[in-house]
Amino acid sequence: MTWNPVTGCIKISQGCKHCYAERMAKRLKAMGSNRYENGFAPTLHHDLIDTPRRWKRPRIVFVNSMSDLFQEDVPLEFIQAVFKTMVECPQHTFQVLTKRSTRLAELAHLLPWPPNVWMGVSVEDERVVGRVVDLASTPAKVKFLSCEPLIGPLDKLPLSGINWVIVGGESGSGARPMNEEWVQSIRKQCRAFRIAFFFKQWGGVRKDRTGRELNGRTYDEMPRYGKSRAQAATGNVYHAV
Repeated sequence: MTWNPVTGCIKISQGCKHCYAERMAKRLKAMGSNRYENGFAPTLHHDLIDTPRRWKRPRIVFVNSMSDLFQEDVPLEFIQAVFKTMVECPQHTFQVLTKRSTRLAELAHLLPWPPNVWMGVSVEDERVVGRVVDLASTPAKVKFLSCEPLIGPLDKLPLSGINWVIVGGESGSGARPMNEEWVQSIRKQCRAFRIAFFFKQWGGVRKDRTGRELNGRTYDEMPRYGKSRAQAATGNVYHAV
């Protein structure tokens, strides 16, 4: 599931160049969706903060797939309200992803960190590796990296304290290529630290043609820590071996 109490965002790094959420927001605005009447400008949806409370069956929820919860345009009080909902819905697992790691680190002590809230940062190339250090400084019980779109090598990731790494190539029009050596390097680093490794896709203009196999297999590992009722219900629990 996705849950978008915030929509819209401001681009801050090369990983944002071909933002899928921006493209989708433009289409939704053209279709007349009232949630996207502002296009991709950051917009708060106060009426959606309580949405997960209505989901009784345990779910894995990607928070703000169409935005970034920790961008400057989102007030601390709004972030705290989102976290309050996540705390009070322990049946769900919430995955929060940000590129604003500096603000995440600054606000972390003002937020609750229950086991069902997984915190991640996007790391597309070596220029933004500092985001990993910021993430590691937080009290989040499960910390993960999204190396997607992977547009450069990441041979020296500071993986201490990290539980999960997702890797994927860029897809869609103008997609930048991903080198297999970059992927293999990250996989080997994950093995050295016994961290769950999830390979999402090779990407490309037609990602359906390139698939998601690496070394003749798929990698669908998930962190063994913080196992929730949502994971138990779906059976999607893996760990690095």
